[in-house]
Amino acid sequence: MVPDQGHYARGVVMVAPPPPRVEVIGVAPRPGYVWVAGYWGWVGGRHEWIPGYWAEGRPGRHWVPHAWVREGDGWRMRPGHWERG
Repeated sequence: MVPDQGHYARGVVMVAPPPPRVEVIGVAPRPGYVWVAGYWGWVGGRHEWIPGYWAEGRPGRHWVPHAWVREGDGWRMRPGHWERG
């Protein structure tokens, strides 16, 4: 699907993401699982909530959540990822 070109250019979204939703996390399905928080993704020319989920942890790494960062007059998504440490 092609993004709305009036709100998206070269990976920068010109519409600020809404505040994060409050998610009910609950209990991990098994020991060693970590919560990957939900986030606002840019889908079809608009922000769409992508719900969080449990993921198996990775030894020696921690999850860095998705984040929208300001870039000029717009916003760029910094994808979540596993990081050493």
